[in-house]
Amino acid sequence: MTSSQVTGVLLIAVPVLFNLAFAGLAARFDYPDILRRPTAEVLRRFAAGGTSLLLLWWALALSAVLLAPLAVLVAGALGDAGGTVLSLGVVTGVVAAAVQFLGLVRWPFLVPYLAREATGPDASPARLEAVDVVFQAFNRYLGVAVGEHLGYLLTGAWSVLTGVAMLQGDAVPAWLGVAGIVVGLALAVCAAEFVGPFEAAGWAAAGRLTPVAYVAWSAWLVATGVVLVL
Repeated sequence: MTSSQVTGVLLIAVPVLFNLAFAGLAARFDYPDILRRPTAEVLRRFAAGGTSLLLLWWALALSAVLLAPLAVLVAGALGDAGGTVLSLGVVTGVVAAAVQFLGLVRWPFLVPYLAREATGPDASPARLEAVDVVFQAFNRYLGVAVGEHLGYLLTGAWSVLTGVAMLQGDAVPAWLGVAGIVVGLALAVCAAEFVGPFEAAGWAAAGRLTPVAYVAWSAWLVATGVVLVL
């Protein structure tokens, strides 16, 4: 296989892995709606999920990590584009992968400990209160600020830069470049949901755009992958 075909295979595999893991979490854990429920309920359901639920969270985190090599390979496949745009795309894609992984990795490592502490027979009210504070603090910081806000924003920026690179070169049809720019801008809008002033002004409605934007983003990656493989 050529390097472009390898890139195409990864472009198909990453969104497939992401969507399978996400669908599994939605079915098994009612994710992401579960995050709007009390900490005790979240941790109780997490503990009941067992090893299979942990593996789903790890798969979702792995799909985020894979964006880093994907960004490098995509830049190589679009090598006839402008060097500055390609370099910015690589850096942005790698950082996007890092922040999304940091946001997700708390689930297979930190949350199991919190769930054990919250569901143990000797869990005192003081301990439950401490667990609640820790869980909500990490959820707000790593989950919302790092994983979702920065993750959406940087993934959107990488998609826009990749779309521009596609328009500059001849490796893929121009419509894929336009689609990448549109999807990337949509993801950037989704990131505004988590910023206090925007949220207070009604930008929480951007949250309804997020699932649509990620489905469109996944379809864009798969379409690009098919073009490169063929």
